[in-house]
Amino acid sequence: MADGRHAESGHGCLPWEPARPAVFFPERGGKWMPGLGRRALLGSLLAAPALAQASWPNRPIRFISPFAPGGPQEVPARIIAEHLSQRLGQPVVIESRPGAGSAVGTQFVARETDGHTFLFTTTSFATLPAIMKDPGFDPFVDLVPVTLVSESSLLLAARADAPFVDVAGLLAAAKARPGRISVGSAGIGSSTHLSMALLQNLAGIELLHVPYRGVTQSLTALLAGDIDLWTGDPSIPAGQLQDGKVRPLAVTTAARSPALPNVPAIGEAVPGFAVPFWFAMLGGRATPAEAVPILIREMAALRAPDSALWRRMTAQGATVLLTGPEALAARLRQEIPQWKRVAAAAGITPE
Repeated sequence: MADGRHAESGHGCLPWEPARPAVFFPERGGKWMPGLGRRALLGSLLAAPALAQASWPNRPIRFISPFAPGGPQEVPARIIAEHLSQRLGQPVVIESRPGAGSAVGTQFVARETDGHTFLFTTTSFATLPAIMKDPGFDPFVDLVPVTLVSESSLLLAARADAPFVDVAGLLAAAKARPGRISVGSAGIGSSTHLSMALLQNLAGIELLHVPYRGVTQSLTALLAGDIDLWTGDPSIPAGQLQDGKVRPLAVTTAARSPALPNVPAIGEAVPGFAVPFWFAMLGGRATPAEAVPILIREMAALRAPDSALWRRMTAQGATVLLTGPEALAARLRQEIPQWKRVAAAAGITPE
């Protein structure tokens, strides 16, 4: 799924250079130094302070983003990379390896054997097996859960002149006019598509799905009156929401979003509906046993309300988790089969 909310959001934060990875050097006063070649990176490794007691990490750590540069995943990835560099005394390299709806970067991590390469991914990790026959990796075998990083809501919104003002009204209208109310998505198999497919299943309604190339295009269609409903990152139509050009109906998380406290959750009208958008870290199956506990221990400080990660993510309406491998493993065991069922019910044929 070409999502990571990057393709879906159309907004960026801190651009990366995928061909020349950015590196955080704790021994150089904590500076990001983009565009370093292999010789410079090797030199930094030789100069980095060794940890006398720890056998891991013993080389630079890599975060692989399976999405194109410019997505919202860059904010937490950079903050965590800087923090770990300072705590572990090793440079952290952030690389973008996009392609095949996040499969390319995920495959790369699954095949790495250096024990220092980690996937920094999104909800797409759970949805990809539902839309690809062979994503090139087994999510339960080839990767090791590290932690959920954060989760946030998608927003379900309607045209300002829509004949309904809440989810209950939408359900009544959809049941009265099956297949006539249209909802735009960021593309077939995207989280915006699958979340609305789940809504239809649970609520017993039929909507007309209209795929676009990203949520920016679908928002343009909503504003033009071409579609009735829109789903995506609530920060995208912030101006239109404030001006009354877009009507917020509900958020997709189980509870209301702290960023939109007056907007109800879909689950308040449709019991059992909950679709959080999350960031997560996983390692390849060659990840040493001691690596995950070390990472969790060193990231614990980022859960504090005064940490840079907490401040940046809560400002965007996200909840910082960093709850460890067990919570991520449980999330994947629940979501991967769920999205396969939802995709099948929606008639999405894995390719």
